[in-house]
Amino acid sequence: MFDFQRKNQFDFGVVSAADDRDIEVVRLRTESRQGLWSESLKLLRDIILIIAVFVLFGVFVAQPVVVEGTSMLPQLHDGERLLVNKMVYYKFQSVSWGHLERGDIVVFWYPHDPEKSYVKRVIGLPGETVELRSGKVFINGTELNETYLDTEHNQSLPNFPMKRVEEHYYFVMGDNRDNSSDSRYWGLVPEKYIYGKAFFRYWKPSEIGFLEHGKYNIEEVKPDDIRAESDE
Repeated sequence: MFDFQRKNQFDFGVVSAADDRDIEVVRLRTESRQGLWSESLKLLRDIILIIAVFVLFGVFVAQPVVVEGTSMLPQLHDGERLLVNKMVYYKFQSVSWGHLERGDIVVFWYPHDPEKSYVKRVIGLPGETVELRSGKVFINGTELNETYLDTEHNQSLPNFPMKRVEEHYYFVMGDNRDNSSDSRYWGLVPEKYIYGKAFFRYWKPSEIGFLEHGKYNIEEVKPDDIRAESDE
């Protein structure tokens, strides 16, 4: 009389996409799993991009270095941390992103042992002559006014014969002239060995800030004048 078999019964309240094409069927558990997986992939992508940016920044733009020794006193102290601008040779549309100037504090591979790094100040540029008279530096016969030096670390007042700086080379010295191994003793630094220009100190906290750059007013000296001085 009555057919109670399951196959003849209807399920009320079940929503099917076939009922209406405008109905969106949402399965919360499935959607939540898919959403979690999607967000995890996005997070992983962002982390990879951040790491890549930092790697590229460290390779091409800036690099942290640690000062070892006292050759740059009183400007730099042992154990301080610096940021180095590595774009010293990059140019874009004839604009240099960090060309080297006199007074720059540079980090370079030691010419006699490229596995070591030194930090010194650029004193002589390519094509110039450098000479020391009683501890005072003369560029092309004109005395440098080095306000960043401290007499406490410059008491020996040595002499150094006139030397011409070759093209693509630099003459570097430490600010602590009494205790600095530099171009006076082992020669010029090839341009290709200079891999960065120090511009910011981020440790120690009490010394945080940009580094002092020596400012000079060097008069132009004609090549004939330089040769005449060299012949004396």
